Amino acid sequence: MLLPSKNVPRWTIFLIDVFLAVFSLSIAYLIRFDFINFNKQIWEQEYEVLKFAFPIFILVRMVSFLVSKTYAGIIRYTSTQDTKRLFSTVTVGTVIFLTISFIKNIFYDAVNFLPLSILIIEYLVTLFLLLTFRVTVKLSYAENQKSNGKKKKILIYGAGKMGVITKNTLERDSENKFEVIGFIDDNLNKQGKMIERCPIIGIEKVSMWAKDKSIEHIIIAIKDPFKENKRKIINEALKSKLRVSTVPPIEKWLGDSFNVKQIQKINIEDLLGRDSISLNKENISKEIENRVILVSGAAGSIGSEICRQIIHYKPKKLILLDQAESNLYDLEHEFKSQEFNTNWEIVIGDVTNKQRMERIFSHFKPNMVYHAAAYKHVPLMELNPSEAISTNVAGTKNLVDLSDDYSIEKFVLISTDKAVNPTSIMGASKRIAEIYAQSFNKNSQTQFITTRFGNVLGSNGSVIPLFKKQISNGGPLTVTNQNITRYFMTIPEACQLVLEAGNMGNGGEIFVFDMGESVKIIDLAKKMIKLSGLNEQDIEIKITGLRPGEKLYEELLSDSENTLPTHHDKILIGKVKEYNFKTIEPKITQLIVEAKNQKNDSLVKKMKDIIPEFISQNSDFTKFDT
Repeated sequence: MLLPSKNVPRWTIFLIDVFLAVFSLSIAYLIRFDFINFNKQIWEQEYEVLKFAFPIFILVRMVSFLVSKTYAGIIRYTSTQDTKRLFSTVTVGTVIFLTISFIKNIFYDAVNFLPLSILIIEYLVTLFLLLTFRVTVKLSYAENQKSNGKKKKILIYGAGKMGVITKNTLERDSENKFEVIGFIDDNLNKQGKMIERCPIIGIEKVSMWAKDKSIEHIIIAIKDPFKENKRKIINEALKSKLRVSTVPPIEKWLGDSFNVKQIQKINIEDLLGRDSISLNKENISKEIENRVILVSGAAGSIGSEICRQIIHYKPKKLILLDQAESNLYDLEHEFKSQEFNTNWEIVIGDVTNKQRMERIFSHFKPNMVYHAAAYKHVPLMELNPSEAISTNVAGTKNLVDLSDDYSIEKFVLISTDKAVNPTSIMGASKRIAEIYAQSFNKNSQTQFITTRFGNVLGSNGSVIPLFKKQISNGGPLTVTNQNITRYFMTIPEACQLVLEAGNMGNGGEIFVFDMGESVKIIDLAKKMIKLSGLNEQDIEIKITGLRPGEKLYEELLSDSENTLPTHHDKILIGKVKEYNFKTIEPKITQLIVEAKNQKNDSLVKKMKDIIPEFISQNSDFTKFDT
């Protein structure tokens, strides 16, 4: 079908609408007189009426079309709003005719403006013809687009409002190459039905449809889907070699409207993240609201997210402490743009500088401390043991000591699963920090609480940003070992659990988070390649060998033999060896002194003496293991 490639001028649409209104009046007369009983005498009678009424009829219809701008919309993109506008415009015009007819009948010559039957029939026919004209043009263009060139056949996950909006948006976009074949929905009541001539299927039929109907793409258009269902649909898509995209939440639509350019690629976080965590917000709020909260390492991935979450609980003052000037500047800009009402302040300082830390404690007098400042990169710390001890151990000791001196109510240490049976300098340094805080707890009114978790998705230096960068550079993706696995948790999820654990802790506990199932890094790499629209022939995966201090498998205290349950199903209490403060404190103090001498061999020997389970892997320091 030959259709105009450019939009028809508005005046043309206006004239067509006027013509259809006049044509509707003619149809109304034909219907009223049964199409045949329209003799000369009847015509002469009606002509006397029409001679007065027709100019007014034309004028009212033209003015109503002009005022409501029914001609202004692009016909091929006629929407529900356009339909409503047409309905109201034609209705208002007919109401005007009835009003004129009433006035003329009562106050002028006892004759109607036009016969009531004519007005009613004309009203219905005009509405029908105007809508039919628009729908016909819209469907003609839709069919014409389908026949012009090959389009990518897609399924939309979500047979609700967002799904329908996505379908209509795709069909309105003249540049897109998509053809919506159907919808996917978890609701069994919807499956088997149709929306706008498109069938609704369940997730279990995706693979079959992908094969039988040559589906190439799935677009996720559902608000707050269950993470498990979202993961399932993404895995089904990857298994069938389909591309997957997602529609952003409504609140992120540009100008409160959605267009094709806003469709985004799926992130690997969507495959690994879990459903939102249930928090005891009331208790957390009681602990934080109107209190002074200090967060060290506030510019880091975990520290900054802890700050974002804390500020919503309306603390009296939030101190964002870090030595990373640029990252703090970015965080300050973010907080200012959010216009948080809470009093907060950026403070630059190094946790290893006790004099600076004491000045901060004496000035702000915090009620609670979240200690997230630490060096965390395993290979780098393996090369720089003295710096790992200086920051991770001495820095923690400074804040622990000051928390006791200034009667801080709670001190929450952010630790890592690498502290469990450590094989690296980084993991061992964090375990020593745990030991110091936990052993100090019995000698202080401050409650010292430790939280442990594994890798967080998207944190600075983690594997996912590295893979994204390597993919953008064309590869290869570097994996240290074919069998290496890791536990993953989203940054918000980890920080929510930190707040919950900090709230439930009474001091001395080491809380362990349920990290779910471990993930093979090589499988993660393959999925990220597929999510980028590529395959393993496009991007090479290179095995590089384990790095110094790196474990093949991370360990979590998660079985019944070494954990205790809490009221929160994702937080456990690790049963770990406890140390006597009077015995361990001199050893840790001497370790810090040794770090200042920067003699790595002597330093590592002392670390292994404090933690007998510290057995180095892939490291020069294995020579000290017995």
